[in-house]
Amino acid sequence: MQPSPASDRHPSVHDHSVPTRGRPPASGREIRDQPTGGPPSRRTITRVPGRRPEPRRGRPAECEPQVLGVVDGTETADYVAHTATLRGVVRQRLVTRALVEHLPPPPARLLDIGGGNGVQALEFARRGYEVTVCEPDPGMLVEARRALADAPEVVRRRVALVEGDGREAARLVGIGWDATFCHGVIMFVPEPAPLLEVLVEVTRPGGIISVVGKNGPALALRAGLQGRWQDTTAQLGEPTPAASTGSATSTGAAGQPAVIPPGGDDPANVSAILTAAGTRPLARYGIRIFTDHLGDTPPGPDLDAVVDAEWAAGTRDPYRGIARLIHHVHCRLR
Repeated sequence: MQPSPASDRHPSVHDHSVPTRGRPPASGREIRDQPTGGPPSRRTITRVPGRRPEPRRGRPAECEPQVLGVVDGTETADYVAHTATLRGVVRQRLVTRALVEHLPPPPARLLDIGGGNGVQALEFARRGYEVTVCEPDPGMLVEARRALADAPEVVRRRVALVEGDGREAARLVGIGWDATFCHGVIMFVPEPAPLLEVLVEVTRPGGIISVVGKNGPALALRAGLQGRWQDTTAQLGEPTPAASTGSATSTGAAGQPAVIPPGGDDPANVSAILTAAGTRPLARYGIRIFTDHLGDTPPGPDLDAVVDAEWAAGTRDPYRGIARLIHHVHCRLR
């Protein structure tokens, strides 16, 4: 999913362009786009002609998944619009650029948990990968189907859409995936560990786990660069002038951050949970160091140069440490 300018999206109201009469509750069935781009049908996954479908290990009987309460972005329309902004495009380009260095070659099987409107899934389907999106928001799945309708048929056949909670992924889509993505979700769940542990569970040994989350210790940077000084001070955890006469302050002890970020916003915590679940960290990248404060600015003719600069900075410190987002890439050990 792509972060919106507000960086908060609550599940949207069901899009009534999708027929609901007779439709069973969200159960994890594959939702396929019709070749004409019409209403979705529910049927067995169709793969590229001449290729045998990979077995779906561990597939259960249908269940009733609990939908995640919040995911990255605001309303569906805002979220989709954000994917076309400079910030949205930079994020996707950087994530793709990192992953191509770590993924097995196509046609490996990829699972995108919380894959939103399918931007990342489509990118890797175009590259020859078989991608399944597990997304709890029906409105986002409507947008994903619209995007698929514009893709060539051979690309559409490589993408499956599943409605359901990512924490139920093992029951919904099985295990043994070559790589599992979870981009822009963990910072909006109350406790990141259950979701992160599922990512490891559904990935095969030797497979790749890719997680993108907020960089909590550096969240004040955007507000500061935008001149929102009260927000900046609040996010830094500094006492206001009115409170500075008191004996207590909100600053931490020596060497400690003034504000302790939530578990899903703390890159060190995210990495520790993944490692404890049986992974080895391969790389960590910073995303949006120079462009995060630019709001809804559209991409310009210098987009390639912007992405190159962001990439160079995001692969090294001290720049990586002030990025808005951190991209973790881990490998499952066992």
